[in-house]
Amino acid sequence: AKMEVGKQIVLENVFYEKDSFVLKPESYVELNKVVEFLLKNPKTKIEVSGHTDNTGTKEYNMKLSELRAKSVFNYLLSKNIPAAQLSFKGYGDIQPFADNNTEEGKLKNRRTEIKVTATM
Repeated sequence: AKMEVGKQIVLENVFYEKDSFVLKPESYVELNKVVEFLLKNPKTKIEVSGHTDNTGTKEYNMKLSELRAKSVFNYLLSKNIPAAQLSFKGYGDIQPFADNNTEEGKLKNRRTEIKVTATM
């Protein structure tokens, strides 16, 4: 599949331990699809982004989201994806995807995304 620059994909099946940036093993299936995609498209660069709901302080959420994005970044590196293809950033709760006033919305907002930043 051709991926254009700026395209964002929510990784639906990436999970972390609660209030932690430790990846749960059930995340690996989805992450391995990202690995496969990057290996097939060595000129494609992605940013891994972490997002939280609005529970807790802005500072805490920013840090947690960054550490979570970094966990995914480190996982991809461990699968031989060159660092030049990857970057990561935490956005905390500043880019909500859904309504933070509902539990369902909060769940949607706690997410990991990848964004294509360059293709050749």
